[in-house]
Amino acid sequence: MLRVAVLLSGAGSNMRALLEAAAHPDFPARIVAIGADREADGLAHAEEFGIPSFVVPWRGVAERDAWGEELAAQLDVWQPELVVLSGLMRLLPAGVVDAWTPRIVNTHPAYLPEFPGAHGVRDALEAGVTETGASVIVVDSGVDSGPILAQERVVIEPGDTEYSLHERIKPVERRLLIDIVRRIATGELVLSAASAS
Repeated sequence: MLRVAVLLSGAGSNMRALLEAAAHPDFPARIVAIGADREADGLAHAEEFGIPSFVVPWRGVAERDAWGEELAAQLDVWQPELVVLSGLMRLLPAGVVDAWTPRIVNTHPAYLPEFPGAHGVRDALEAGVTETGASVIVVDSGVDSGPILAQERVVIEPGDTEYSLHERIKPVERRLLIDIVRRIATGELVLSAASAS
């Protein structure tokens, strides 16, 4: 049974989908802890599902490394075999990435390497493209630059807003994430620094 820790900043909708999948007896992974960089709404899911949670408050860019050390110490308590970023809106410090990669994965609402960064949905709309997508990647030291584990295209419809497009991307992200965690847990996908779909 793969031990998974999840880190988030917001509502944790992707994490909730993963929690629901992991609640099934035949799913080969269990979420052992949920962490956040603030008192995030998504921590309510941890309470609902009976999952231990922790908060390591963000201290600002100047103290990123100290924040990262405290975050790593909290993760070490739970001994996860995989760390999933579920809307964690912070760049992890190099020390955390170095300690965990390639066992850290993240979802992104774009078809990487297109539209990396914090505003992937908005950037796709502003670029005037006809399709974007969702990706699951290994987290490395760059911004959405790690090896791609899975991705799928999503058509941009006439009249789409950032909200409406993001709402259509989210279910794709969730499905891809759940499948990737399952594949890692069963050994079908072996993570390495060069992992790729």
